[in-house]
Amino acid sequence: MFEPKIMSFICKWCTYAGADLAGTSRMEYVHNPINVRVMCSSRIDPQHIFYAFKHGADGVFIGGCHPGDCHYVEGNYKTLRRVFLVKKMMRDMGIDPARLRLEWISAAEGSKFVEVMNEFTEQIKNLGPLNFREMASIDEGVSHE
Repeated sequence: MFEPKIMSFICKWCTYAGADLAGTSRMEYVHNPINVRVMCSSRIDPQHIFYAFKHGADGVFIGGCHPGDCHYVEGNYKTLRRVFLVKKMMRDMGIDPARLRLEWISAAEGSKFVEVMNEFTEQIKNLGPLNFREMASIDEGVSHE
């Protein structure tokens, strides 16, 4: 049975704390996501997303602070604009934009983190594996440094 690989970039201040709350509260959720803590969701460059896909991720999740609550004032608004553009790029490359998900999850929303991770993993399972090796054009846009 297909088990998707999900790369999860999560904001240190909100979503990571929500994931931590889920863990300390012993809430059960899927083990598919590989969580990478970042200082702000706006630090995720499109190259990070495409690198994750190129190296085996079937889905990429980005979690940040709710609008108006960003520790870096407007970081999450930058993230929202960037994700919109990346999804357009994905569509142009023949990748279903549903493989990239952005959610606002606060430190107090451990149960929302669990719900979103379970739902996103199920969504990626339904899409099936992403065979990125067949897409030669990805190497052109990703730096290896």
